[in-house]
Amino acid sequence: MGQLVSDVTKVLNYKESKKNAETERQKILANMAQDEQTKTNLIKKVLAQQRAKYGASGNSGTSFSENAVLKRLRDETAAPYETKRQENIDKIKNIKVKKPNLVKNWLSGIDKIAG
Repeated sequence: MGQLVSDVTKVLNYKESKKNAETERQKILANMAQDEQTKTNLIKKVLAQQRAKYGASGNSGTSFSENAVLKRLRDETAAPYETKRQENIDKIKNIKVKKPNLVKNWLSGIDKIAG
């Protein structure tokens, strides 16, 4: 009877751990979506400011150097968010739940009885 209770407890703990891992994954994905939105808004803001500066100085906005500057601004603004995004992806990959091996537990229980 004790082995049965132990096995049921392990299965229930596994299900709880699995649910907790899924909740953690969902939190990380929600944070990633929020970071992506923040990054997009920040890039739009920086680009709008830069375009306003160019417009005030009389540039038409079609020169190659302006495009290079805007690309650099996008890259610099997005870099911290890309790093954080990669860290979150790594966290998701590392969330694991160990599945209980009930057959192994039963066989070890039989060995104890027979031994």
